[in-house]
Amino acid sequence: MAMSLAEIRYLINRLTGLARRSLASLRTRGWRATWQRIRVHSQRAVPAPRKPLYLPPAQPFAPFTVPTSDTPDVSIVIPVYNHVDHTLACLRALAAHPPSVPCEILVVDDGSSDATVQWMPQISGLRYEVRERNGGFIEACNDGVSRTRGRYVVLLNNDTVPQPGWLEALLDTFATVADAGLVGSQLLYPDGRLQESGGVIFADGSGWSYGRFEAADDPRFASLRDVDYCSGAALMLPRALWRQLGGFDTRYKPAYYEDTDLAFRVRAQGLRVLVQPASRVIHDEGTSNGTDTGSGVKAYQVRNQGVFAARWAAELASHPKVGEVPSPALLLRGRRQVLILDEEVPRPERDSGSLRQVNLIRLLLQGGAHVVFVPTRREHGGTATEALQRMGVEVWYTPFLDGVAGWLRSHGTRFNVVMMVRHHVANECLPLLKRYAPQARTVFDTVDLHYLRERRGAEVAGDAGLLRNAERTRASELAVMDRCDITVLVSAAEREQLQADAPQVRVELISNLHEVAGAGAPFAQRHDLVFVGGFRHPPNLDAMEWFIGDVFPRIRGALPQVRLHCIGAGAPDTLHALAANQPGVVMHGFVEDIVPYMDGARIAIAPLRFGAGVKGKINLSMAHGQPVVGTTCAVEGMHLRAGQDVLVADDATGFADAVVRLYQDPVLWQQLAAAGLANVAEHFSLDAASATVQRVFFD
Repeated sequence: MAMSLAEIRYLINRLTGLARRSLASLRTRGWRATWQRIRVHSQRAVPAPRKPLYLPPAQPFAPFTVPTSDTPDVSIVIPVYNHVDHTLACLRALAAHPPSVPCEILVVDDGSSDATVQWMPQISGLRYEVRERNGGFIEACNDGVSRTRGRYVVLLNNDTVPQPGWLEALLDTFATVADAGLVGSQLLYPDGRLQESGGVIFADGSGWSYGRFEAADDPRFASLRDVDYCSGAALMLPRALWRQLGGFDTRYKPAYYEDTDLAFRVRAQGLRVLVQPASRVIHDEGTSNGTDTGSGVKAYQVRNQGVFAARWAAELASHPKVGEVPSPALLLRGRRQVLILDEEVPRPERDSGSLRQVNLIRLLLQGGAHVVFVPTRREHGGTATEALQRMGVEVWYTPFLDGVAGWLRSHGTRFNVVMMVRHHVANECLPLLKRYAPQARTVFDTVDLHYLRERRGAEVAGDAGLLRNAERTRASELAVMDRCDITVLVSAAEREQLQADAPQVRVELISNLHEVAGAGAPFAQRHDLVFVGGFRHPPNLDAMEWFIGDVFPRIRGALPQVRLHCIGAGAPDTLHALAANQPGVVMHGFVEDIVPYMDGARIAIAPLRFGAGVKGKINLSMAHGQPVVGTTCAVEGMHLRAGQDVLVADDATGFADAVVRLYQDPVLWQQLAAAGLANVAEHFSLDAASATVQRVFFD
């Protein structure tokens, strides 16, 4: 189809403009950065955000209500100067998806002459503050914040559309990052492309909007990160810190570089400046002042770069040179980088191995490492992936991860340590690491000794074929250990096993990692028994088949009202059928929040007849002050003393007797509850593992 005259003119104008901007960029940024910008401008459409963006429908003005509170935790300050349609879209978005935290919204009018003055007073809940005279963006922000009451202050441009959950994500960052000083949102264009995920400042004071025109979900831009600055279009900081710093510096009046200067001053206080991509805000860039730096207010951007560069010359000396293209390798230079390779992202609500892995990641982040997680299945793990990104973990997945080999070819040289989880993952990835990341320390995390678990399962089943499989697993695991620098085990018992099987291997012990929840409800307020474990794990299925079939009927004979709460995903029909024929067994399946069962059930059971490693179900119960009855296999390697910390029995009659005794003895129950809490604090807390984590990943 022939192009119309209008289409030809558009193409000519676009190419002419691109050429002009490219020549200017060559003079100021060099050819590498210029080529990067040309590539981004000319690329095909990027993948749309996984979560659809919200845009309020255009409609004639009618009064509406925005969230408000007399005792706000957060004050949202929106400076305005005309452009009332943009202001209404911003406020309608806040009204359509009100934040869950108490907040107040202030529109600070810097001398509007349009319908702003007629319409703003009609919006219920809004604090409409009119300034005496026009002073520009910086003065309007400073004046607006001076009128706020919240503990935290958010500066929000009027040409923005905050997305659902944006404010909670900013506030949660302050709750989880102790030294956070300023946190900004990820900014998007209305078409879903990324406008900025934090900003980069070069040695001459010029800036780079990181991720501009790329995909918002690209792993390079989608996780919590330290940044040079965050745009004043959407940022949060404590009001006390704002007052301490004196707000925006008026030397940059009327606008531009005030947000960058603020970020540098926050960092000078020893606090972190972060972008939280879980907080997404659409920003119609240039509404107020356009994009032409040659005239108008926008010209102050050029002038203020010099002012800023002179003020922060010492700090800027260590920043990237103009012309360098920002990338994870460049922006994280000098920082410890740890890569974790596993089949899929951890889901701590589903299994103890995942909980251990997430808490290990927390320790790495607390130690100052940048953590990258690559699931070899390349799948986005939904909320599990998003949770890691909110913590600050760079997680890769399709379509941004084509394959592990190609990814390592591009990124392998930036890592100090690579941890591979499970022997088959390590066996696959070790040749790639030797080729593309030869400088990295290789760590093999067994999770548990698979060959030991498989051997025990074969012995319980009396299956010679399974025993041969276990020996093949043993050969594979030991071969991987020989090729890695460090092997991480979870229990002292497994360490003793390896001393016999592979004494030459360097072994470190990082057991299950738990936060001590506390004692929970007392004996008299607790009832019933609980078992927690996913049934795709063979030891758990065997344990419940044995317990429900052989042990629980004996318990019900002595305690006819007691119930067993069986929690865990993947139970087969055979187990459901067995439970249906045994009164008192309640099959819950997967439970989103198991804390009520940890705090409310009187006893946890761990009737495992085979397995290996440390049993997270025991740690979890003890961390909540819930005593445990288990088998010898279940309590192996956990520093537990039978009769003092836990009750142990291996036959059906003995196991049932132990449960009945503990269920009726408040003194013994309290003794085991206290001992269990102490055991977790001493051997399985994050503090207990910190020295080993330091040796493995940082020394």
